[in-house]
Amino acid sequence: MSARTRPAAVREKSYDEEPPYTWIALAIMMLMIGVLSGYALSLPGQRTVSAAAAPPSQPAPQGTVADEHALAAYRDVLARDPKNVQAAIAAGNLLYDAKRYADALPFYQQALTIDSRNVNVSTDLGTALWYSGRADEALAQYARSLQINATHAQTLFNVGIVRSEGKRDYDGAVAAWEQLLATNPTYPNAPAVRSMIAEAKAKRGA
Repeated sequence: MSARTRPAAVREKSYDEEPPYTWIALAIMMLMIGVLSGYALSLPGQRTVSAAAAPPSQPAPQGTVADEHALAAYRDVLARDPKNVQAAIAAGNLLYDAKRYADALPFYQQALTIDSRNVNVSTDLGTALWYSGRADEALAQYARSLQINATHAQTLFNVGIVRSEGKRDYDGAVAAWEQLLATNPTYPNAPAVRSMIAEAKAKRGA
């Protein structure tokens, strides 16, 4: 038990003071709490890549139902330990996956104040901004991601999407996607990116 959760003082008592079954029930309850806490904090670690796939051409709808019990657990952890980066990321991811992008923003921001070099969280924050209809802020956040890792494939992909669909900046989109292919020669979606480059060039010419 950490100092954060340890009671300030506990009076020692003998088993004579309470029936034995009371201690059994208490032990079972503590075991259940430990299992649930471990489950809640193990989830974020399973997510090691950017949550963003391809941002849509228009901001996505808000308000999809999230797992409120899990969200409440993460909020409780953060209330007790505001520097718990795993809980902050997990809460952000939970809301992101539920399409509650605006609600995910403060959790991603909190995670980045703890771990400012986490490029995946930085990019997820940028994409949540994009889905919230804030294209300029999304691009600014992607720029921060590229300062952390200039070849981060998901960031470069998303920069191209936002520049093309959000800003009609086809030159900027082509530049981002060409940089993606040049710096990630084994990128699995390379054929799709080449098609997007050709389409952006056609729009630029038109």
